[in-house]
Amino acid sequence: MLTFPVIIIALIVLYLLNAIKILREYERGVIFRLGRVLPKPKGPGIILVFPPIDRMVRVSLRIVVMDVPPQDVITKDNVSVKVNAVLYFRVMEPQKAILEVQDFLYATSQLAQTTLRSTLGEVELDDLLSEREKLNLRLQEIIDRRTDPWGIKVQMVEMKHVDLPENMQRAIAKQAEAERERRAKVIHAEGEYQAADKLTKAADIISTNPQALQLRFLGTLAEIATEKNSTIIFPLPLDLLKAFMYKKEKT
Repeated sequence: MLTFPVIIIALIVLYLLNAIKILREYERGVIFRLGRVLPKPKGPGIILVFPPIDRMVRVSLRIVVMDVPPQDVITKDNVSVKVNAVLYFRVMEPQKAILEVQDFLYATSQLAQTTLRSTLGEVELDDLLSEREKLNLRLQEIIDRRTDPWGIKVQMVEMKHVDLPENMQRAIAKQAEAERERRAKVIHAEGEYQAADKLTKAADIISTNPQALQLRFLGTLAEIATEKNSTIIFPLPLDLLKAFMYKKEKT
């Protein structure tokens, strides 16, 4: 039968074993002793927590990836869209994260949602679709500034999807089609302009040198004869006969 001293020793050993806590490399323990927080968080490794005098709150220092649910946003040009995003942040000061806010995960999520609505509501739809990188940086700066008193560092904010109304999707598709047609017409007009410029220069050269026109005429006939096997009747330019007529008169 166990004696009283043995029971006391066994209880002390169990108490000490229960007081031993192991914190991983990415964890820190904020210790409250008789209601007062200790100056520095504990960990990583083996630490001692003596209940009920001490109470420990574990805080992870790893990057948290938080999905921001779709938010109804009315842009500056009065277009209603749904925008969702993803938020990357980590706890830099565990004590602030526990002392300054009741639930830092919930508070950060709510802050991200409200900031997403208010910030994107200040821009127009075209900027929302074309300047995502700029808006992501702006969101990151605003949320990071507001979570700094909580000991939280916002690493990055990325908008995932912008859901447009069906009528707005059709309007954007028509706008894109009109833009493509405009570019095609501009390119065609530019080609016509360059071709006209080249033809004008060629006409100037031919006007100063009639022999060039004759050579061009003969080259065209050679191309026609090569492509189609047919008999072609064409008037012979008198300029080609002048040399022979001059030679005959001379003899």
